[in-house]
Parts: sequence; structure tokens; C-alpha cells
Amino acid sequence: MQPVPTPRITPLPAPVRPDPVRDRWAAPMRLAMAEAELAVATGDVPVGALVLGPDGSVIGRGHNEREAVGDPTAHAEVVAIRQAAAAVGEWRLGGCTLVVTLEPCTMCAGAIVLSRLDRVVYGALDEKAGAAGSLFDVMRDRRLNHRPEVVWGVLADECAEQLRDFFDTHR
Repeated sequence: MQPVPTPRITPLPAPVRPDPVRDRWAAPMRLAMAEAELAVATGDVPVGALVLGPDGSVIGRGHNEREAVGDPTAHAEVVAIRQAAAAVGEWRLGGCTLVVTLEPCTMCAGAIVLSRLDRVVYGALDEKAGAAGSLFDVMRDRRLNHRPEVVWGVLADECAEQLRDFFDTHR
């Protein structure tokens, strides 16, 4: 009598649980990631940002351009906010959402507060310069007159990988 072979059992992957807070921002974050890729051609760090109008349409987009234009304030968020303000015709961006691949720095957090954006959605944490919860929490400081909603960690692994890939080839 021959032994009966033991069937090979492959465990099923853990089910992916829906995340009602972050899942709705995955598609716009992928657009921001595509925008970030445009920065690489000029040697800029691949960070991309979009401003979505109240209806969800893209009214501003930007990627890092510091190297391209020689401007230390040409962060993706600032570029996108400037474009959105021009599209709307004023500096107040109430009802709008900023989607950005990397946690905003203190400069960008200030611009976000001053532009009165309703919401900021970001991907990867920036533990060295982040001002939306990791190093600082500028946007949720109760002393400020405007505090946008902050949604963090949308496609965080993919956004972080995009940055790692850039730095692996530029070090």
C-alpha cells in the first residue's frame, strides 16, 4: 500500500478590508502620483499634488519644481494651490481638497491653512519634515483660525516606494 500524498494547501491571503475614509481617495492619489513622475525629468524629488474642486474636478495640479525653476517655494502643494486659486479667481479655496503624495512640510502646511482648503489627503509620512501629524501638526493646531480635515496614509506604501526609487538612483 502506497502512502497517500498530503494535499498541498496554500493559505488564502488575508482579506483586504475596505477603508471608507481612505479608499475614496485612491483614484485621485494615483493621479497625484502620475504628476509626481513629471518632477523626475528635472531632477526634482517626485512629489505630486492636486487640488480638487467641490465637485471633485481637478482645478490645480503641481509637482516639485525647485530644481527646474530655482525657487525654494516651488513645492508641489504650492504650485497646485497657486494654479487652483487662478482657476477659481480668488485665494480662498473653501470646499476644495488638496491631494498630495507626501506629507506637507511647514511651509506647505501654512499655505494650506492660509488658502482655507477644507481637506488635505496625503500618502507617505515625512518623519523628517512633515507638518501634518508626524514631526509637527501645524494644520490641526487649535490656535489657528482655520483647521482643514487631514486624511493620511492613502496609498502610503506606493507613495513611499516612488520616493525610495528616486533616492536609490540619485544618491
